[in-house]
Amino acid sequence: QVQLVESGGGLVQAGGSLRLSCAASGSRGSIRTMGWYRQAPGSQRELVATITSGGTTNYPDSVKGRFTISRDNAKNTVYLQMNSLKPEDTAVYYCNAQIREILRTYETWGQGTQVTVSS
Repeated sequence: QVQLVESGGGLVQAGGSLRLSCAASGSRGSIRTMGWYRQAPGSQRELVATITSGGTTNYPDSVKGRFTISRDNAKNTVYLQMNSLKPEDTAVYYCNAQIREILRTYETWGQGTQVTVSS
């Protein structure tokens, strides 16, 4: 089973920046789409950004133009550069990866990293 380990969360003032990283280990197959999701207290988990193995990205309007997702396939690592942060970006951010092996395809999640944006 692939394991995802996130890092880079923390406390930042509104208007500031943070960069999240997520490293995948233990893959016996290929890592397909990777992404970031977030969940604020009392809210459902929501999409932040995804990137395919070929580099195609997708963002919701709430972060478009402020966040940038990228990946290093050689390192099995995905990054999320977050600029112009707003208090409403405060949430636990989770990394997600879709894994394709010979006999199965599955998705896995990281443990989450807290991002807090103060006003």
